[in-house]
Amino acid sequence: MTRTALAADRSAPRLVTLKRRAQFLRIRKGARWATSAFVLEAKRRDDETADVRAQPRFGFTVTKQIGKAVERNRIRRRLKAAVRDVQVAHARSDFDYVLIARRPALTSAYAALVTDLTTALQRVHRPPRPRRN
Repeated sequence: MTRTALAADRSAPRLVTLKRRAQFLRIRKGARWATSAFVLEAKRRDDETADVRAQPRFGFTVTKQIGKAVERNRIRRRLKAAVRDVQVAHARSDFDYVLIARRPALTSAYAALVTDLTTALQRVHRPPRPRRN
């Protein structure tokens, strides 16, 4: 292994991602929090998928409406980097998350993305407020 590969192994935990459409659709029924750069959806894993790993799982959605492939990939990379920075401290291991990108994720400051993600993770973990009649 090279030095950079060893440094990458120690610096940030591996990001576990969602792969299948059914996983994304299941999370649609969970908690949501919207920011200017993305929408975060979260849902606790049920018993049948809880034994997969003791790590939070993330999915990323960047639609073609946002821009061409180069821009969509840049947004996805920026969001993944923000998640890697924040997941250890704020994400829960028994939750699945989906980030739905918006166009401002391309141009907003990276520090703002990290701050928004931290706030969004705190908000989706709050218990829902009782409804008024």
